[in-house]
Amino acid sequence: MAVYAVGDLQGCLEPLKCLLQNVAFDPANDRLWLVGDLVNRGPSSLETLRYLYSIREALVCVLGNHDLHLLAAASNVERLKRGDTLREILDAPDSAQLLHWLRQQKLVHYDEHRNTVLVHAGIPPQWSVRKALRYAGEVEAALRDDNLYQPFLDGMYGNEPNKWDKDLHGVTRLRVITNYFTRMRFCTSDGKLDLKGKEGADTAPPGYAPWFSHKERKSRGSKIIFGHWAALEGRCDEPDVFALDTGCVWGGAMTLLDVDSGMRRTCKCTDQGNVQPPLPSNAADFPPPPGKR
Repeated sequence: MAVYAVGDLQGCLEPLKCLLQNVAFDPANDRLWLVGDLVNRGPSSLETLRYLYSIREALVCVLGNHDLHLLAAASNVERLKRGDTLREILDAPDSAQLLHWLRQQKLVHYDEHRNTVLVHAGIPPQWSVRKALRYAGEVEAALRDDNLYQPFLDGMYGNEPNKWDKDLHGVTRLRVITNYFTRMRFCTSDGKLDLKGKEGADTAPPGYAPWFSHKERKSRGSKIIFGHWAALEGRCDEPDVFALDTGCVWGGAMTLLDVDSGMRRTCKCTDQGNVQPPLPSNAADFPPPPGKR
């Protein structure tokens, strides 16, 4: 059985199929790991989600900020913003089925046999893999609980608090956990977040650094596969840390990693017609809540 990990899809189905065909992916025997941001911005968000649902028994998915934004927009369509390509999912006859499946996915996946973590944005330096899994489980439980689901979505948006505190509770606690796993790029060694910077690893504000570069990082010793940070262009010099977002939807490429061998393959997304205009550098990963646009 081969295990392949693929970077952010963002509704770009043809490059994904190109990569899977290239490695002769067999859903009956192989497994596909996805780093999140399955939908949005690209040309085929609905068809991408339908395709993934059709091979769901062969998938391991973690959620990204765009996936959570889809769930939030489904509960309040006012959250949609210009540039979103999510309306087709919300209006589809199988929308409820697809969104219910999405709610069941993880924020962090850990393969104990391979000692490998799959996450959308990263793991903050102050958390071990064990703690990351425990805190991710709190958000996963809220997504699956009908009583907690709506309050979580209503309170999900925002940059505060910008640092973990074990005494946080309720939606505030879930928000900072979510921001670590789905939006983080730069932070301090004790986990204070900067959620504005989106450029390359060498553009960190004073006192901040890429989450994976901190020497004190407690997740060292495990392999970490992540996406989210297209400006890295798939380059990360940190041992055992694999960046897979290579900006397909912005005219870059989609990247596949053989989890066991480390072999990479790419599909140029310009050849597949998946090109969107670049976002401004200060664009938020989550849109502001209604009334604060």
